[in-house]
Amino acid sequence: MSYQHQYVDGTRIHFPVGKVVCIGRNYAEHAKELDNPVPTEPLLFIKPGSCVVPLNGGFAIPTDRGSVHYEAEIAVLIGKPLSTRPSREEVLDAISGFAPALDLTLRDKQAELKSKGLPWEIAKCFDGACVLAPFVVNSTFADLGDIGIRLTINGEVRQDGNSSAMLNPIVPMIQHMAGCFSLQAGDVILTGTPVGVGPLNVGDELVLELPGTGSFTGSVR
Repeated sequence: MSYQHQYVDGTRIHFPVGKVVCIGRNYAEHAKELDNPVPTEPLLFIKPGSCVVPLNGGFAIPTDRGSVHYEAEIAVLIGKPLSTRPSREEVLDAISGFAPALDLTLRDKQAELKSKGLPWEIAKCFDGACVLAPFVVNSTFADLGDIGIRLTINGEVRQDGNSSAMLNPIVPMIQHMAGCFSLQAGDVILTGTPVGVGPLNVGDELVLELPGTGSFTGSVR
């Protein structure tokens, strides 16, 4: 299924699907669960837009490349260009919406690459590696330091976090990213995952939520 950004009411967002800028280990407890050190500065990586798929209608995962792990995250849609260390006001003005998302990882492949000191792209950038639900508008949250993210699989809550626990809060995070490379309308920011990651299996039924804004369902094919 082809992907196009859209709001929860079905309105299509006519930005191109850009890059997906991710931050790793942005929740201390998640870093600990994978025996990773807590970073002292933002750990950034990028997924290509080609890896984005919609949650609606279900999505496929590779079945021949080892374990595929889910990582539920708050996604931020950028609606205006940002670069060279923008102000807080400029960042807030550039945010078009928020959505629950899944950053999928080939965990066995990632562990192999990390052990060799190699980049993670093969483990993070495969087709379907970024699953996005529809976006709520930017005015939905008065406090970006209090946004929940919850993932339920087969009726069991697996992840239940809040942006208040982020090591790098959303606005400073985006300021740092834009200081490293320009952000464009249609780019998506994945803001890190809370504790509770684990493997996905074909047939799993998922519910992704930004609690208080509705829930979104999908299945693994």
